[in-house]
Amino acid sequence: MLRKLIIAIDGPVGSGKSTLARRVAALMGYIYIDTGAMYRAVAIKALRRGVSFDAADELAALAGATRIDLRAQDGTQRVFLDGEDVTAAIRTPEVAQAASKVAVVPGVRKVLVAEQRRAGEQGGVVMEGRDIGSVVFPDAQLKIFLTASPEVRAERRWREHQQKGDAIDLPRTLEEIHERDRRDSSRDMSPLVRATDAVVVDSTAMEPEEVARLVVMLANDQAAARAS
Repeated sequence: MLRKLIIAIDGPVGSGKSTLARRVAALMGYIYIDTGAMYRAVAIKALRRGVSFDAADELAALAGATRIDLRAQDGTQRVFLDGEDVTAAIRTPEVAQAASKVAVVPGVRKVLVAEQRRAGEQGGVVMEGRDIGSVVFPDAQLKIFLTASPEVRAERRWREHQQKGDAIDLPRTLEEIHERDRRDSSRDMSPLVRATDAVVVDSTAMEPEEVARLVVMLANDQAAARAS
């Protein structure tokens, strides 16, 4: 029997990490862990309570006193914040921008990284974020760095918001993509970087299923190599 792996998927906003991670987990019978949802949950709690995103100590304390549960229900992942289902509420542009500010707070990252490690330490997980292969699981058996052009990423994100009925224009979405890229890559703690042993996958001209099948093939090859 092949040992179940820890599969780490990193990459910039809009590259398709969540779609890829969910599909790979489904194909392999693994657990999907969306680390971005954890930061969004802390962000929406901070917004609701009026906590300033410049108040690092308050944000860290807030994260430490927060319970976040990721549950698989009816083939989808539901996000619960202190017992409340916030799956839809955390997917607004406002919360996305707030989450990127929360994510640069060292105290918040310390709390959530510890939770992520506990969730994935037994293997059989697909975890996605921006520092999974570089910080959370530097010893992950398979690391993927998923990317795509800023224009394609912006269009994908714009289409997501259009389908939800959000009023947001494409030029503004592209501007936000560039802003997020700058913020994620320049933050002091756990910046967005490609792990040296990560496989780079450019999804600009690839269909989601094509990307998922490629990653599953890489995972199976890695598992077989470790079993031999």
